[in-house]
Amino acid sequence: MNELLHEREINQETTNDTSYQYKPAVRKLFAIFTTVAAIGWAVSVFLTGVHFWVLPLPTGFDVTGTPWAVMTSEWAYVLGIPLALLGAFYYLTVLLLAGLWYHSGHPLVLKILTPISATGVIASAFFVYLQLFVIEAICPFCMVSAVASTTLFVIELLMLRMSKLPPIRELLPNVRTLLDRRSLISLFLMLIVSVLPVLSFWFATIVPAPGG
Repeated sequence: MNELLHEREINQETTNDTSYQYKPAVRKLFAIFTTVAAIGWAVSVFLTGVHFWVLPLPTGFDVTGTPWAVMTSEWAYVLGIPLALLGAFYYLTVLLLAGLWYHSGHPLVLKILTPISATGVIASAFFVYLQLFVIEAICPFCMVSAVASTTLFVIELLMLRMSKLPPIRELLPNVRTLLDRRSLISLFLMLIVSVLPVLSFWFATIVPAPGG
């Protein structure tokens, strides 16, 4: 009986008189969630590197039916920006929010992740459709990203189901408790470390080669 009371005290938190509760499995699910987001980020960064370093392909290269048909299609860019780069920033946003949740445990983070993960799975579903029925070619790395975004959404729904959270309108007035100075510094450092690989890809393409 005492153990049950102790567990309830651990899982019951308050934020300025707004109560919320997580089941113990939520923290484990968040660890899986973060790992999947990191995989999605790594794949997207790799594809971004391909766009910077490999493309455009040599003239006459036949891309029909190959992953290159996907990566060189008109659908691989949004306003001239590689879709892989946008995907990298999507996963980076998820990772930053996951780090914020680990730091604060604030329920608002879980609420915010719902529309973000939903947007990711909708975008991935559309791009999978394009690969199968429009481009008629498959990019394995793109499919890994699609699986990652779908998994994130499923885990997000599971975490919501295992949590007792107040409506978002009750959480918004307490956003200051989420974004304290320590949280902002941690987010800034994570952002810098995560963006550096992408910036290095771009910088390598504009630095003159020795003897060039």
